[in-house]
Amino acid sequence: MSLHVTDNRRGFAPGLTVITRYDDAAEPTKIGLSVLVLKAGEKWERTVGEETAFLLMSGKVSIVAGNRRAEFTRASLFDDSPSCLHVSAGTPVRIEASADCEFTIYQSANKKKFDARIFLPADTKDEHRGAGQVGGACLRLVRTIFDRTNSDENVELVLGEVVTLPGRWSSYPPHHHPQPEIYHYRFTHPQGYGHAELGDTVLKVQQNDTVKILDGNDHSQCAAPGYGMY
Repeated sequence: MSLHVTDNRRGFAPGLTVITRYDDAAEPTKIGLSVLVLKAGEKWERTVGEETAFLLMSGKVSIVAGNRRAEFTRASLFDDSPSCLHVSAGTPVRIEASADCEFTIYQSANKKKFDARIFLPADTKDEHRGAGQVGGACLRLVRTIFDRTNSDENVELVLGEVVTLPGRWSSYPPHHHPQPEIYHYRFTHPQGYGHAELGDTVLKVQQNDTVKILDGNDHSQCAAPGYGMY
């Protein structure tokens, strides 16, 4: 079991690519992460068996969950705020791609019920963290889509985005959380890269990499100069 998944640096094939499984006994985070790639005109339907969040990475889609419906559009991870669907176990979901699109999908084993929620770009603001600290070296944009402050009590997942500016740090000063996390990486250029700390271990992260952060590990990040890091 590797804490650094590097299998997808050349990109994701059409359809569903599973990166981690929440129900894998060897998966220490107990978080599922997949990437769904659809071509324009394709449809994807499933009744989810667990708490699941669908985060649009790029493209234009119509999304239906139970009796909820929304249109999602995103051209840039770095410039556009997120659109996300968050549902509980037993919810039927249908995605219709109006243009080529890509989602990241997050899962936990949670079977508790809660109302489906749709988050549009206006619901999530860029928080400028680190402004004025250490000469601006750790200024980054944080977008908290949902967490304990705005979720139903039956929700277990927390989901957000961090945009690290070129040559700067995020998750800094070094810190850790009592729960495990997963970081999935994208860069403003395909050759972009950065470094991710897992305690005293330093990893070189590249396009489409995934890092599993276990509870208790400090996890500061930095982006190489010239490359924005998501």
